[in-house]
Amino acid sequence: MRTADRDLLVRHVDGGVGDVCRSILAELPAWFGIPEANDDYAAHADAHAGVVAEIDGEPVGITTVLRHGPSSAEIYLMAVRPAVHRRGVGTAMLEVVEAELADDGVDFLQVKTLSPAHPDPGYALTRKFYLAAGFVVLEEFPHLWGDANPALQLVKTVGRRPRS
Repeated sequence: MRTADRDLLVRHVDGGVGDVCRSILAELPAWFGIPEANDDYAAHADAHAGVVAEIDGEPVGITTVLRHGPSSAEIYLMAVRPAVHRRGVGTAMLEVVEAELADDGVDFLQVKTLSPAHPDPGYALTRKFYLAAGFVVLEEFPHLWGDANPALQLVKTVGRRPRS
């Protein structure tokens, strides 16, 4: 895929990308400003599958996945360097993740993000991205991440297996 006259490659990873994760999150303090949470995201990137997006060989995005069972998974983290926001990097990563999950028999993909009950404009863009990608709101959790950070769960169907 090409973006802004540069080559975009989205590659599958089976962990081992904690340093890439830390590097990208360091550029996104408005979304990822809690050091303990960032440590958790990096540890997850080292231990779990996902994808890394690269432009001209440089990592510009990361998505990690958490499997909940044979038919469901969660986007645990998606982050894109600010210099390439709104250039298709997130969409490309999501397409690869969804295709891999569907091929593996996953039916449902979820993501949690900050609820619209919190007036953060950055997270308004995050919700807009996921809604445009076909996710729908399933449930709001006012206290999941503490009273100051209400969570919103969004879901979508990524594959349908024939039922017996």
